[in-house]
Amino acid sequence: MDILQEHLVRARASGGVFARSIAIAPWGLRLPGTIQLAVHAMIQGRAWLWLDGGDDPIELRPGDLALVRGGPDHFVAHEPGACCVVPEVFRTEHAADGAEHDPRAAVFLCGAYRFAGDIGAGLVNGLPPVFLIPSRMDNPVHGVVELLSRELSQAEPGRQTVLDRLLDVLVVLGLRSGLASSVNAPAWVRGATDARLSLALQAMHGDTSKSWTVDELARMSNMSRATFARVFQEVLGNTPMRYLTDWRMTVARDLLRTQDIPLIEVAERVGYSSLYAFVTAFRRHHGQPPGKWRQSGKDLPEATLAH
Repeated sequence: MDILQEHLVRARASGGVFARSIAIAPWGLRLPGTIQLAVHAMIQGRAWLWLDGGDDPIELRPGDLALVRGGPDHFVAHEPGACCVVPEVFRTEHAADGAEHDPRAAVFLCGAYRFAGDIGAGLVNGLPPVFLIPSRMDNPVHGVVELLSRELSQAEPGRQTVLDRLLDVLVVLGLRSGLASSVNAPAWVRGATDARLSLALQAMHGDTSKSWTVDELARMSNMSRATFARVFQEVLGNTPMRYLTDWRMTVARDLLRTQDIPLIEVAERVGYSSLYAFVTAFRRHHGQPPGKWRQSGKDLPEATLAH
């Protein structure tokens, strides 16, 4: 299993919702920063997207796709600085259903997506605050956007299942593109594309319960121990064992927050045969024992997009 797939499986992406909107200027939509990952696709007309307190607005043209990670509120409107309202108000005041053939109309898709736990949050946080995939780029996301728009405009049997699957595909393709070009991307993104390290990284990410050694990982990578350690440090900025410990602690945090299982089972799943050793390592890594972390952990709210 590749590393992005491993993260997506552990992140248990859920709560995706999508809406197709038609509006005639003046119009503006304000979306809360509590949406973990927002997806916007322009189908017809043009719009502008900007963050609350952020940089210059970004123009959205037909075929463009934008991913916006959670944080500040963001806005989509017919022009920069336009008055923007929350989705519930937008639906009653600005929606122009049935007007898609009006040359003045803007037709766009807005989606909200949610990932469970710290691993999902790490995926989203690796993206830029706003990531734009222009229509001129040769990217398969544009074909998915067309299918989404078509399904949202019709009432065919099985429509919701099709929408759910297409949204999943769209988000994965968007994440793939966004992480590959982001300066904030996790270190594993660099390592996963390095042929010298990809097999070792896949092994470390895929089986945190195994007692990996540098010698074993070096053999897997067809390098000497010293060469492997040097290359690993150069590419990922960390030693192999420290990187492995960091990943194990990430998985442990995720298990503690998302699954009601005994601490000893968490310990075993991340490579510790002794509960004492796990608690000691977790406390050293996070400054508090795993039981306290679990009690204080709170997940993100459900994704909402009521328009």
